[in-house]
Amino acid sequence: MWSLGTARTRLAAGACAAAALFACALAPGVAGARSTPSTADLSPRLAELAKPGVRGASRAEQAKRLDLARSGPGSLLRDGNRVVAEVGFEHGAVATVDELREAGAEILDVSRRYQAVTVAARPADLRGIAGAPRVEGVSEVLTPIVRGVDCGGLVRSEGDAQLGADEARAAYGVDGSGVKVGVLSDSFDRDSGAATHAAEDVAGGDLPGTGSPCGSTTPVGLLSDPFSGGGDEGRAMAQIIRDLAPGAAIDFATAFAGETSFASNIRALREAGAQVIVDDVAYFAEPFFQDGPVAVAVDEVTAAGASYFSAAGNDNLFDGEGNSISSWEAPEYRDAGSCPAALEAEHCMDFHPGEGVDETLGVTVSAGSTLTVDFQWAEPWQGVETDLDLFLLDAEGNVLDSENGTADNVGSSQKPFEFLQWTNGGESPVQVQLAVNHCFGAGCNAAASAAGPPRLKLGFMQNGGGVTEVEHPRSEGGDVVGPSIFGHAAAAGAISTGAIRFNTTAAPEYFSSRGPVTHLFGPVDGATPAEPLAEAETISKPDLTATDGGINTFFGAPVSGGYRFYGTSAAAPHAAAVAALVRDGAPEASAAQVREALTATALQVGPAGAYGAFDVGAGMIDAEAAVGALYTEPPPGEEEGEGGEEEGETSEEGEGGGEEEAPVEEAPVEEAPVQEEAPPATPAPAPAPLPTESVAPRVAPAATADTTRPRTGIAAHPRKLVRKRRLPVRLRFRFRSDEAGVTYLCKVDRRRFRRCGRKLRRRFGAGRHVLRVRARDRAGNVDRTPAVFRFRVKRVR
Repeated sequence: MWSLGTARTRLAAGACAAAALFACALAPGVAGARSTPSTADLSPRLAELAKPGVRGASRAEQAKRLDLARSGPGSLLRDGNRVVAEVGFEHGAVATVDELREAGAEILDVSRRYQAVTVAARPADLRGIAGAPRVEGVSEVLTPIVRGVDCGGLVRSEGDAQLGADEARAAYGVDGSGVKVGVLSDSFDRDSGAATHAAEDVAGGDLPGTGSPCGSTTPVGLLSDPFSGGGDEGRAMAQIIRDLAPGAAIDFATAFAGETSFASNIRALREAGAQVIVDDVAYFAEPFFQDGPVAVAVDEVTAAGASYFSAAGNDNLFDGEGNSISSWEAPEYRDAGSCPAALEAEHCMDFHPGEGVDETLGVTVSAGSTLTVDFQWAEPWQGVETDLDLFLLDAEGNVLDSENGTADNVGSSQKPFEFLQWTNGGESPVQVQLAVNHCFGAGCNAAASAAGPPRLKLGFMQNGGGVTEVEHPRSEGGDVVGPSIFGHAAAAGAISTGAIRFNTTAAPEYFSSRGPVTHLFGPVDGATPAEPLAEAETISKPDLTATDGGINTFFGAPVSGGYRFYGTSAAAPHAAAVAALVRDGAPEASAAQVREALTATALQVGPAGAYGAFDVGAGMIDAEAAVGALYTEPPPGEEEGEGGEEEGETSEEGEGGGEEEAPVEEAPVEEAPVQEEAPPATPAPAPAPLPTESVAPRVAPAATADTTRPRTGIAAHPRKLVRKRRLPVRLRFRFRSDEAGVTYLCKVDRRRFRRCGRKLRRRFGAGRHVLRVRARDRAGNVDRTPAVFRFRVKRVR
C-alpha cells in the first residue's frame, strides 16, 4: 500500500517551470540532494518573496509560490502589508537597530540575550535588511498556533460547575481578589467582525471594567494588543477567568510578534504583578529536544513565584484502530543508502525499524484538509551541524508542488527545523509520502558523513484532525509513535493543560495532545549552543485536565445563547482561574504549593486505568478540594482586596552616558488644568456576587461610582524634528491630566504600554517615533484616547 514500487521517474533538467520550487536547486550526481541556498542571508522563502514578480503578487499567489497556507497557522505572519521576520546576529544585534530601521524595518522586539531582532518589513526592503552590518541571516516567522478548535451576552462557562469553582467560592469565600492573571494569546479586542467587543462584554458583566454591573471596575490591562489580524481569542480566555474568578484582575499581552517577543511579554506580565499567567500559543519552530526562549521565560517566571499554565495542544490524532498517530520519532538516523528516484539522492532516512528498507513514510490526508508537518532533529539551536531536508511525494513517487522543507540549516538558520504544508483539495482522501534526505557533500554545508543526529521526529500539527492513517502506526524497534506535546508546554515550570468536554467526565477530548516529551540538551539561553544533558530527560506531560467547550459571548461555534470555545486554549484559562482562587485562599502559598494542591486533588477521568498520566496528567481539576488544601483564614479585621494592582511609580531612564539632550518645548494642553492633590476617593461598594448559572441581562447597581475617564495631555516635548550629530539623543517629556493623583501609561513606538512617571526621559535613535500616553485615575479609569506626539530624529553630519 505504501511502497513506491516501480513507478519512479526522474525530474528532467528542463522541468523546473512545471516542477516544485525546490526542484531547480537539485544537483544531479552529488551524494545528497542540495538544500536551497540562502540569498543575501535571506531564508529561501524570504528570498523568493523579495523577487519583484512575487512581492507584487496577490497574497494568494505569494502563498502559492512560497508553498504556505494563505492565512492561519503556518502562513507568513504579517503586520498589515509587512511580513514579520527574525534577523539573527552572532553579535551586535542591539547596535544594528538603527541600520535596520534605515533599511525599512519596523522593530518589534530586540533580544540582546538571543542576539535577534524581530522586525516587520515590506518585501521590497528584505534584501536591504539582510545587507545591514553584522546580519547573519533573516528568516520568516510563521503564524503560530492558537490552541482553540472551532467545532462549531451574558453567559457563564459550564466549566465553573464542572470543575467545582462555584462550590469553592461558596465554601471558602474566595473569588480571586488580590490576584492578577496575565493572559497571552493572539489579540484582545482587534477583530472587527466579532459578535461582541470588549465594551459590550464589560456592560454585560462578562469582563471587568467601568460600567460592569458586577461591581469590578478595574478593566483588563492591555500591555500589548497590536495584532490587527487576531481573532480576539485572548478576550475569550479572559471571559473564562472572569466566570470562575470574578474578583481577579486581568492583564493581556500579545504572543503574536515572534518567539522572543512572546518570551519578553511573559516576563512583562510577571513584572506587572501577575501571580498567574496563561497562554494558548505555540510557534512551530519551538524546539522538540530542549527548552526554547519561550520555555526559558516560563521557567524564569515560575521560579520568581508565578503559576504558569499553557495549553497542551490539539494535535492528537487517532487512526481507525485507535492508535495515536500524531507523531513519528526514531532514536537515531538510519541511512537507507538510497532515496526515491525523483530526489536524485543517495542518503535518505530508513523509516523501517527492523529488517528491510523503507525510504518513505506514508500518510493519508482526508479531503479538504491541510497536512502540516513539523520536522526536527536532536541538535541544539546555534549548534546545528547536520542538514536534513523534508520532501513530499505522491503515492507514485512524483514530487508534489508543496515542498519547502529544504532550508540551509547549517549555514543559515542554525535551527534543526523544517516545515511543510500541503492541502488535499480533492473530494477523497489522498495518500502521500514523506522522505527525509541527509544533505552532505557537494552543494551542502553539512559534514560529509552518512551519520546523522541521534534522534529525529516528525510531528503532524493538525490542530484537531486531517491525518487519518500513517504507514507505521505503532511504536516498535525503539521508534516512538504518538506524543505531540512540544515547545514551552513541555517546560518543567509550565502546567500543561489538556482538555475535557464541558458535559462529560468519561474521557479527554480526542484531539487533546498527549505526552511524554524527551529533552536531550540544556535550554536555549543566548546565542551559543547548549550542552547535551548527561542523560536524556523524559518529562511527563500534560500535568492536568480542565474544561473546554464552555459558553462565551462571541468566540467559537455559535449555539443558542452564545458560542462554544473548544480546545486546550479554553482548558488552560479554566485551570488558571482555579489557581487564582487557590491563591486568594492562601495568599502566602508558593507556586510549587499551588501546583501540588491542583495535582494532588485532581479527579480521575473515565474508568480506572482507562487513561494515564500521558493522556490526562493528574486528572481533572477539583477547585473546591484544591482551594481547601491550602486555605488559610484571613487575620481578624483584615479587609479583603478588590483585585486591583499597586505599582510603584517609575520613570523610564536611558542607559549610558555622553549622549546629547534635546531642548524641551512647552506644549500646554487644552484640557482642564491639573488639580491639586486631593484626598483618596471613597471606596466603591463591594462587588455583588455573580450568579452560578447563565442569566438574563443584569441591571447595574444603584450605588454610584467614579466612572469618569481622565483626560491626558503632553505638557512639554522636544521639537518634531530633532537634528543631532551624536545619537542616540536623550529627550524629555512632561505629562498632565485634568484629574489629580493619576498615574501614567506610556507606549513608545511599537512597544507595549507600561507604567511611567509624570516626567519621562528616554534615548532615541535615528528615525520616526511615536509616543502615546494615557492617564489612569485612582478608580482605575483609563483615558480611552491617548495623547500622541509624533517626531523624527535625524543624524546630521
